[in-house]
Amino acid sequence: MSDESTPESRPTPRPLSPAAQRALAEAAARRAEIDRKAAAAKDEKGGRGGLDPARYGDWEIKGLTADF
Repeated sequence: MSDESTPESRPTPRPLSPAAQRALAEAAARRAEIDRKAAAAKDEKGGRGGLDPARYGDWEIKGLTADF
């Protein structure tokens, strides 16, 4: 039985291109902006909580899911 998770058996990652680095930085900025807006948004009174079902394609309440 071999242990393939040792550091010697894992290949070293290739350096990212400048375009890939820019894309990752832009994605991180977009995620930070979404998180900032979500934190600043008012809580819905009597709402269901959780992620937006219209965005994620299903509605789940008490373990029952309906796709639409």
